[in-house]
Amino acid sequence: MASSATDDNPRSVKRVAVVGAGVSGLAAAYKLKSHGLDVTVFEAEGRAGGRLRSVSQDGLIWDEGANTMTESEIEVKGLIDALGLQEKQQFPISQHKRYIVKNGAPLLVPTNPAALLKSKLLSAQSKIHLIFEPFMWKRSDPSNVCDENSVESVGRFFERHFGKEVVDYLIDPFVGGTSAADPESLSMRHSFPELWNLEKRFGSIIAGALQSKLFAKREKTGENRTALRKNKHKRGSFSFQGGMQTLTDTLCKELGKDDLKLNEKVLTLAYGHDGSSSSQNWSITSASNQSTQDVDAVIMTAPLYNVKDIKITKRGTPFPLNFLPEVSYVPISVMITTFKKENVKRPLEGFGVLVPSKEQKNGLKTLGNVSICQWLNS
Repeated sequence: MASSATDDNPRSVKRVAVVGAGVSGLAAAYKLKSHGLDVTVFEAEGRAGGRLRSVSQDGLIWDEGANTMTESEIEVKGLIDALGLQEKQQFPISQHKRYIVKNGAPLLVPTNPAALLKSKLLSAQSKIHLIFEPFMWKRSDPSNVCDENSVESVGRFFERHFGKEVVDYLIDPFVGGTSAADPESLSMRHSFPELWNLEKRFGSIIAGALQSKLFAKREKTGENRTALRKNKHKRGSFSFQGGMQTLTDTLCKELGKDDLKLNEKVLTLAYGHDGSSSSQNWSITSASNQSTQDVDAVIMTAPLYNVKDIKITKRGTPFPLNFLPEVSYVPISVMITTFKKENVKRPLEGFGVLVPSKEQKNGLKTLGNVSICQWLNS
């Protein structure tokens, strides 16, 4: 949510309010402050960090929120480098060994086609289905491709292409671990837009992925090869010494106490730009002392259910947020169990275990990683 003034020159924006002090809000504020802007972060809770929370007790450290992250975007690496956190990164020793439970036993997730054919994770029928998918799904047959305007779930999309067992034992645990959801509750078009577009272009997901990969290789220039070499440092998922909260704690330290307002729930946002000035387009009122602060732009990173509680006006007229979608937030309970190393007889070779919904007989939805890994400092 930012100024709608015709200010193409970014220098015209001097004062920015960031609503929400989770990792997104803190990172945005840090980036703006590093470019010389006057930034204030408003957080309704008494602590910053949002869902990132690390706990230390009796020599043990665990995360009650996200326990790893990746450098999937170049901006993430830039942020970590700027904060000086490279030396605090920790990488799992065996992060490419992941397991999925089938028939009550963990099975190693295959990482290549040959391993998939040998794996007991899928039946022979499902493997045949995978092999023939490129031949069964032709772009020339319109009946094979989902309508552009239809709303199709992730589960239905993958079941059409690969069968029910693939959804049950590959897609379901993956979606549960990354999105805390089930495949039928997510829109394919919005959750996996690249795969959705592959079907539009090629029909077959496997054939489309292979052709896209080959095309990308042909398009590589010398500059791209240089960028690829620079990105070879990436080693997948990682955490930090002291837990994931190390990241948000460092961001808070860089911002400073004066720019981070805790226990400051935002009550109102008033937009009053009349075109005569490029400054002070927004007025923001928070809960502690009902004081109002004028800013040039607002960045909203708070959860959607909190945003809807804010009274927003535009030039004195209430501005309803009925265009925002209804989002169901799945309740999650985190269970932490620890074991003494001498009591673990097997080597800790793996990053985690995912339990598909079909394997859960007690009615509970287990998702994410059951961590079985050792950590290696960078």
